[in-house]
Amino acid sequence: MILILLAVVLGGMKLTGAGPIFNGYRELEGEAVDAYRPDMEVELLTPNPYSRPETGTSRIRNIVIHYTANPGATAQQNRDYFEGLKDTHLTQASSHFIVGLEGEIVQCIPTWEVAYASNSRNGDTVSIECCHPDETGAFNQATYDSMVELSAWLCLKFGLTENDLIRHYDITGKICPKYFVDYPEKWDEFCGDARKMLEKMQ
Repeated sequence: MILILLAVVLGGMKLTGAGPIFNGYRELEGEAVDAYRPDMEVELLTPNPYSRPETGTSRIRNIVIHYTANPGATAQQNRDYFEGLKDTHLTQASSHFIVGLEGEIVQCIPTWEVAYASNSRNGDTVSIECCHPDETGAFNQATYDSMVELSAWLCLKFGLTENDLIRHYDITGKICPKYFVDYPEKWDEFCGDARKMLEKMQ
């Protein structure tokens, strides 16, 4: 009887991902995940202690949206900055994905590895850095559309919803992404757009 009860409890924990035993990284697979994968350039950073430490993530619980805070810089330029940290040692910084000014997406770090982006939440989040044309931090339409698509796809991939999208600000209070902190209603609109996109993918 005890063995049956234990099997039922462990089975439930495995399905929900609850408990330390089943808290490891996992992602959903299947035709839908593959079919809706956005176009992206995979340009992984060279393993190094400053931007790609090759530390494994645990179960992904949130997708974190950031802004680059360097107006006009492209996705490639931001990716190259992260790459250069292996030589300059200026700081520890990186992101899993960067969305550019023309809607291009560059992947820098595998989602099963930590990126130096979200402070205390590096271990259980995937981060998206987003480019912007000026000091307001507002995103142009091409960038915004790719942000929505990528965020929805990552939610699909990790069994999350739009309620699991968060801003860097929600973790640390840092004004990031600036436009979504300055205008919370725009953040709500973004999450709503991601929800609609996710519904189309499911």
